[in-house]
Amino acid sequence: MQIRYHNIHENRSFVAAVLGDEVIIGRSSTADVVLKSPYICPQAAVLRRGRNQWTLTVLNENGCLTDDAEIPAGTTVPIEPNGSFRLFPFEFTLDPENSAELTEDDIWVDLENRTLDLVRRMHISLLEQMNLNSVQTDQLQEEYLLRIERNLEVIARDAGILLESNRDLVLHLAGHCVRGELIDETLRYVDPEKTSPLSNNSAWSRNLTANPTLEQELARLMKSISSQIRLPANNQLTARMKQIDSEFRSAWRQVSGTALDSTLLYLCLRQLKKQIKDIVFGYGPLEDLLRLPTITEIMVVGSDKVFVEREGVIENSGRRFVSDEVTLAVIERIVSRVGRRLDKSQPVADARLSDGSRVNAVASPVSLDGPLLTVRKFPTRRITLRELIEERGSLTTAAASFLEACVLGRKNILISGGTGTGKTTMLNCLADFIQDKERIVTIEDTAELRLNKRHVARMETKPANVEGNGQYDIADLVRNALRMRPDRVVVGECRGKEALWMLQAMNTGHDGSMTTIHANSAKDVILRLEVMVQTAADLPVSSIHRQISSAVDVIVQLERQRNGRRVVSEITEVLPSQERDPAVRIRRIFERRPDGELQPTGQLPTFMSELLGQKLLDLQTLYL
Repeated sequence: MQIRYHNIHENRSFVAAVLGDEVIIGRSSTADVVLKSPYICPQAAVLRRGRNQWTLTVLNENGCLTDDAEIPAGTTVPIEPNGSFRLFPFEFTLDPENSAELTEDDIWVDLENRTLDLVRRMHISLLEQMNLNSVQTDQLQEEYLLRIERNLEVIARDAGILLESNRDLVLHLAGHCVRGELIDETLRYVDPEKTSPLSNNSAWSRNLTANPTLEQELARLMKSISSQIRLPANNQLTARMKQIDSEFRSAWRQVSGTALDSTLLYLCLRQLKKQIKDIVFGYGPLEDLLRLPTITEIMVVGSDKVFVEREGVIENSGRRFVSDEVTLAVIERIVSRVGRRLDKSQPVADARLSDGSRVNAVASPVSLDGPLLTVRKFPTRRITLRELIEERGSLTTAAASFLEACVLGRKNILISGGTGTGKTTMLNCLADFIQDKERIVTIEDTAELRLNKRHVARMETKPANVEGNGQYDIADLVRNALRMRPDRVVVGECRGKEALWMLQAMNTGHDGSMTTIHANSAKDVILRLEVMVQTAADLPVSSIHRQISSAVDVIVQLERQRNGRRVVSEITEVLPSQERDPAVRIRRIFERRPDGELQPTGQLPTFMSELLGQKLLDLQTLYL
């Protein structure tokens, strides 16, 4: 028999195996099923196995619910093999006698829950012993960090890590340690020149209590696992990471049997010290995720759900914070380092990490289910247009040649798409075609553009100060950019009244300017621009449409397919306005067919003769 129970407050699930005929449930550490909640009595309920059924005796002062009926304390009721009951804030379900054994995933989740509880207790004990707020992260002394590590070793032993009942937990944490080092080794193997801007260069990330002999044992275990996994001998980081993710657990089960208990305990303590130092000085469970280049986005919902995007697909990372308070502390640490703040008076914040990753944070009272955090990771290397063609299949050579000619021919380009479709990546790629002699002024909410050009003037928005003064939004910066003698103006994203100033920039001699916009199609781009311009000025629709037709030449529409692949879905020309009908008209030059191929439609842009005359493009290239 198994008991599955779920913590409503923390949204965490557990599985307990029932061996005897009586199971005590409660807050007491001597209970068979320990519930860590102040709402639960030391002994809250007793499950007893009868000849044909189970019975539940309720002892909890707050009572119990079965089938939505309240059961008062001191009452005994029958429970069916598939029955359920609720001891607030826990919900219980009994599995029948013939239920399957605990799966590997069940065991893994249980060990992760126990790890989280242990880290939480150790963190609290460390806070009671040391004032961890008195020293700035960039002023950490080696002696201070050594004291922290020594104290954590003592705290872990006092918490019972040496008990035989915790042997499986020691093995689990030791495995985490080996896996983390294996990932670090893989990152160094693929690109030995690069290290993590977050962890590997930080003073607190070093293991000051390292034992040279046991570190050699760690190296031996890593070598054994590498031979078991058989990592591909190439620089394809994604392939190597996938292999580690899929095969590490089974390899660790085989290799860990060759390790001495002293080695496993050392690795367990090493991992615990790392996790707690990450919480105290770094970004907690996000540290390991931030350094993995295969992860492009991290999404935190409360303390117990951390999702990641890998190759365009969102999945649960299995990582969690120890509490909402720690989650909020990590978020405040992130935003405070770039001069932003997050509190009840300002519960929404945008920030940028030192490596360029973009951060959005939301706290109470706006967030209802705990702090929310979204991190759009800054790529470790620039993606080229050739890579989008050959490796990712985002567009064809013919489409890329047409876009290159449009950039060189100084056509104004809007890159459109939904969230996470690769608009900024495409903008970076197209900007590569701009000639070095031109002066480019870039304007962004949070700096993400990486223009590899000699003459780039970069500007970033600034929020208001505590008094509500000193704010500079994108519209302010676009207006200012027109006084900076730009050849081209590049705006990271148009999403409000700055659209009017962007159109005016494109219409006042700054040909070849580019920006991105959120829209689902080229037709929707026109509607979005119309609405955004109207937020800035009360202009008639006909006037707005003439502005758009005169300013915008090309729209590049992006989409993310169901398999996570980001592709160009259409390339459209915005036609010049007509005298009698100012409504914006568009003409598709390329479109993605039902078979998935991006093909030319056969229609030529009105400026084709101009591109041909400048020898920027030939028709043979366009229709390859």
